[in-house]
Amino acid sequence: MKANLSIVGYCCSYGGYSSADLAGASRLRYSPDVMIIRIPCVGRIDVIHILRAIRNGADAVFVAGCLERNCNFEYGNFEARKRVEHARRLLGEIGIEKERVEVFNVASNQGWRFPEIVDEMVSRVNVLGPNPIRKVGK
Repeated sequence: MKANLSIVGYCCSYGGYSSADLAGASRLRYSPDVMIIRIPCVGRIDVIHILRAIRNGADAVFVAGCLERNCNFEYGNFEARKRVEHARRLLGEIGIEKERVEVFNVASNQGWRFPEIVDEMVSRVNVLGPNPIRKVGK
């Protein structure tokens, strides 16, 4: 029997979340193991949000923002990419696979892309296994 996965997706209102919404409206299927957290802009994401999700047992975390050079807040997606890379470096330094964290750029009209993002993260977790610091009983 396959264990339940726990994937956290921080999605900006304009790109990532709108893409997920369009995927749902189009009845496209993706894993129910993703918990979407809607944020105004991925530029608001901080390293601590990513690390806390991993510490609290998420098997993977992704950040889905607007396409590059198309951010509603101009540079939010570039700031998010820098912070995700920083979180990946920190995870690597403490022995946790950096592949558990990723950033994606997606447009609001790319509903087909959101299930691909989720599938990619599910595939990564299936290869990596569960989060090594997942709390027992969770």
